[in-house]
Amino acid sequence: MPAANLEHVAISPRFGLSEAEAALRLEQEGFNEVPAERPRSLAATALAVASEPMFLLLIASGTVYLLLGDHAEAAALLAAVFMIIGITLYQERKTERALQALRDLSSPRALVIRGGVRKRIAGRDVVRDDLVVIREGDRIPADGVVDACSNLFVDESLLTGESVPVRKITGEQPLSSGEPPGGDDRPFVYSGTLVVRGEGIARVSAIGAHTEFGKLGVALTKVEKTPTALEREVNRTVRWLAVAAVGFCVFVGVLYGATTQRWLSGALAGLTLAISMVPEEFPVVLTVFLALGAWRISRSRVLTRRIPAIEALGAATVLCVDKTGTLTLNRMKVAAFAAPAAFERVVGERPDLTPTAREILSTAIQASRPDAFDPMERAFADLERSVGRDSCLDGLTLVMEYPLSDARAAMVHVWRQNNGAREALVAAKGAPEAVLGLCRVSDDERRHVLEQVERMAGDGLRVLAIAAGTWSFRDFPDSPDALRLQYRGLVGLADPVRPGVIEAIEECRSAGIRVVMITGDYPATALSIARQIGLSNTRAYLTGADVNGMNDDELRERARGVDVFARIVPQQKLRLVLALRSSGAVTAMTGDGVNDAPALKAADIGIAMGGRGTDVAREAAGLVLLDDDFSSIVKAVRLGRRIYDNIEKAMAYVLAIHIPIAGISLLPALLGWPLVLMPIHVVFMELVSDPACSIAFEMEPEEEDVMRRQPRRPGQRLFRRRLVVPALLQGLGALAAIAFVYLGAMTLRLPEPDVRALTFATLIVTNLALIVTNRSLKRSAWSTWNTPNPALRVLALGTFVTLAAIFYVPAFRSVFKMAVLHPGDSGTVLLAAGAALLWMEGVKKLASYKRWSIE
Repeated sequence: MPAANLEHVAISPRFGLSEAEAALRLEQEGFNEVPAERPRSLAATALAVASEPMFLLLIASGTVYLLLGDHAEAAALLAAVFMIIGITLYQERKTERALQALRDLSSPRALVIRGGVRKRIAGRDVVRDDLVVIREGDRIPADGVVDACSNLFVDESLLTGESVPVRKITGEQPLSSGEPPGGDDRPFVYSGTLVVRGEGIARVSAIGAHTEFGKLGVALTKVEKTPTALEREVNRTVRWLAVAAVGFCVFVGVLYGATTQRWLSGALAGLTLAISMVPEEFPVVLTVFLALGAWRISRSRVLTRRIPAIEALGAATVLCVDKTGTLTLNRMKVAAFAAPAAFERVVGERPDLTPTAREILSTAIQASRPDAFDPMERAFADLERSVGRDSCLDGLTLVMEYPLSDARAAMVHVWRQNNGAREALVAAKGAPEAVLGLCRVSDDERRHVLEQVERMAGDGLRVLAIAAGTWSFRDFPDSPDALRLQYRGLVGLADPVRPGVIEAIEECRSAGIRVVMITGDYPATALSIARQIGLSNTRAYLTGADVNGMNDDELRERARGVDVFARIVPQQKLRLVLALRSSGAVTAMTGDGVNDAPALKAADIGIAMGGRGTDVAREAAGLVLLDDDFSSIVKAVRLGRRIYDNIEKAMAYVLAIHIPIAGISLLPALLGWPLVLMPIHVVFMELVSDPACSIAFEMEPEEEDVMRRQPRRPGQRLFRRRLVVPALLQGLGALAAIAFVYLGAMTLRLPEPDVRALTFATLIVTNLALIVTNRSLKRSAWSTWNTPNPALRVLALGTFVTLAAIFYVPAFRSVFKMAVLHPGDSGTVLLAAGAALLWMEGVKKLASYKRWSIE
């Protein structure tokens, strides 16, 4: 059939619905869009965030400062509370956009036939039984059955993950809900997929949520996100410490008042102790570290959409990878040629092809449509440009086209030579069986070619056969069977591996992260890619049919030892992710298509490709790779581990520093002596400790072995024995040093301002020693001395300058009720802090030796 007649194939008399019928359907069945779950109002979201225990404690702390009359500190604390709530609200509201992105993508413009007239309408206005005209480059607006078509190929990779377009045929049977996308020679088309070649007319059978595309949106609404283990643990710890703070507050207030009959001082002592024990640093550390971590990760071209994903990065044990567009480029590329007597691989960016391969390539291009949309035909043109040769179509004019048909899976083009030659050139490409049938080869030759096809397919290649010939007559036959064609060879095409993937997977392996491929492609293709990228287990695989035949328990067991899953549909991807999570794995999932969105949302860490990915995938994921570079995942994991390490260091410091503050507040009450620390002193301590835990520790460089150790065990607690016991011992050592100075000063019967000055200075300097020793939970303080941390140096300098102002500026000295600190006093302070530092280093060494990692 001549190419000029292709436009008229889909214009047989068809009238479609009338406008009145379409309006009635629209009223009865609704718009062709995915229904969204009703989002929470802004007020409801704000109330849920503000009712979290960590935020209630921060607000309560601000209220305590107000009662104490310290309005400046109260205002700063409450401002921080509202800022954190605002950030959290912003993150919460962004998660509501996934379904909106899905609706936008699923509602393209549509060309319909109504009352015999073609008209273009909004995709959301398409109704059931509409006749939709679909052409190359169109996105199909609804599910339906092909009523008429010519050479119709559709890219269904958004739903199936297959990078190769599938051929469509006409059909009369209705599209049932059990008909999955994918596969050649089927009459069904699906909403959201893309027509890459040909044209046709489809009768709509399902719209909105009833389409395959819409079911993905429904699946997104059913996946519930729960608080991370770290968030739950911090909440529990904060609640426990808050209860303890209130109990101690009452106990100390009553005890001090009863023993001294100074009830106002008892109330002040109780409030001071409560303030010293309120763990407002815990939620601040968690929020600030993760927020600044998101900023750091963004500098590696990874956008953080959900803050908890950063915390989970360091614990990731399984990375589920969607092949198409993630491991591969989602772009076909010529990988090999096979002549009857030779096989040749295409190597390098500018390959040096043999004359035989060049001849096969030229014939393949001549059998393709000029400026085609089909990815395989574009692959031929790309290779021709890369070898640096002129177009083989120069001087030729297409005079006849025999398109792909139901009866023949081959395309044949006839070209007139503009140089006046009498003979026309004939080129054919297509399925090997179809092309061999046009060439009338012998049985032995056919057997040999099909063996070559089988070997190439085993390497994961899409194989096409190429034939050429000449035609010297003016008239053309109705069928290409009458043309004289000679078999030229085979072309193998592959979806190439994305650059940097092999190295990234090797680094994942060294970091103890298992990589699992989940794809809609065939097993042979999936295994070939798995071998190319270096997956650990390329012998075993499971298909979608295998998955369907297993219950959840069987799937969970089999998924532990299989790294390749082929022919997987979207619902199965979600099921696989859930099975891996239920087996105890911390699961990350990468993807770029709509088909990946439910699994991205269900995974502990959803990682979407930002460049080629759909809006749905990006909105459903926790992280987005802005440059689609797979190696960015490794950078994100490295930074995630560093962030969690530094959270541990900061939390250990916070636990330790509260012990000497609370202890030195409690000791005078127990002994009936004058109070040493007032609320203003505790506030000053927070001015030192808050920047230390939220800035200095956050800027601490990564440990040397950060990517050479296994991931954190799933379910491992932050406040586990190996963290808590050394922190408590370090805090007790600091308290002992401070108490020694305090008791010594009281024994010498020094004036109260002198006792307070010595004790407070020892507390401040010992606090700095505690910061230095906790810069690393493994290395000694001396080994970290030359590791740069500008924030720590600024903090230490600012602390000493402010401390000097308190002791030597009369106005400050009066507010803090201090005496001047003499040189001999300074020596006592430094000796006590030095002894505390030695104790802290000994505890850290002992903790490493004893392996206090048992839960």
